[in-house]
Amino acid sequence: YFLLCSATSDRQVQAISDSIVEHIKKDHQISPVSLDGYPEGRWVVIDYGDLVVHIFIDAIREYYNLEGLWSDAPQVKIPQELYLS
Repeated sequence: YFLLCSATSDRQVQAISDSIVEHIKKDHQISPVSLDGYPEGRWVVIDYGDLVVHIFIDAIREYYNLEGLWSDAPQVKIPQELYLS
C-alpha cells in the first residue's frame, strides 16, 4: 500500500512523520525499514515494506502527482474513526 498525505509546512511534514512512526512502533512494535527526507521536511518517505508512507508539502505533492502515476490502482479510503488525533 501507498499512504499519501499532505502538510502545509516542513515542520508539519516532520510532525506527521514523527506521529506515524511513534504510533506504529507503540501499537504494532514495527520500526520502518527506511525513512528518507526528514531533515529537509519537504517530502518524507517512510518504508514499512508492505506500506510506504509519503508525506508531502502540498505543492510538492501536486507537482509529483503520485495519484496520477498510479491512477489505475484501487484507492482505499481510511475511515474517519481511524484518524489519529
